[in-house]
Amino acid sequence: MTKTTFSILLGGHLVLTERLMSAVSGARFIAADGGMRHASMLGVVPELWVGDFDSSPEALGEDWPDIHRLPYPPQKAETDGAIAIDEAIRRGAGRLVLVGALGGERSDHALMHLLQGLRLAKEGYEILLTSGEEEAYPLLPGRATVDLPPGSLFSVVGLSPLTGLSIDNARYPLQNFSLPLGSTRTISNIAEGAITLSLDSGDAMLLARPFDLTGA
Repeated sequence: MTKTTFSILLGGHLVLTERLMSAVSGARFIAADGGMRHASMLGVVPELWVGDFDSSPEALGEDWPDIHRLPYPPQKAETDGAIAIDEAIRRGAGRLVLVGALGGERSDHALMHLLQGLRLAKEGYEILLTSGEEEAYPLLPGRATVDLPPGSLFSVVGLSPLTGLSIDNARYPLQNFSLPLGSTRTISNIAEGAITLSLDSGDAMLLARPFDLTGA
């Protein structure tokens, strides 16, 4: 059964690419505060706009006067992005694309988006984080395949010690490898096409730059 996809428009950096448009194709959209500015670039109309609106200029509201808003006070206990994700789940999301989740001026937000993505994956949701030019995929114990263009850069970042890590169809393959927390061994690998990864235990993120072929 096809999972309902929600794309959450977050406030980080975004570049319009074919992979980005493919990832959000057919999705429903919810904007989190200043992430609403990405709607015009993507050519979409979100069904909901949430947040305290402290990072949304007045002109943005004037551009989107008919979007249903769900306002929250600045003293709220969660970020605007977390509220938007909760609203998507309440509406039946099975797959979440966090658009504008990487890069930008707030490293704390980008890091929290990665950790949120990992938590959501553990809860059974299919997760992609993207800036258009960079993508992130949670890696949990099991097997996963990620379709990347040949020659593109990717890294596996362990968020805990990893055991039984295998990486296939890459310039630097690994088989049944144990990766200590903080190791740089799996940084800056090069895909030969779709890569397959397997993991016995631990939590990690795959960060990929599909348009960066500098290592090819």
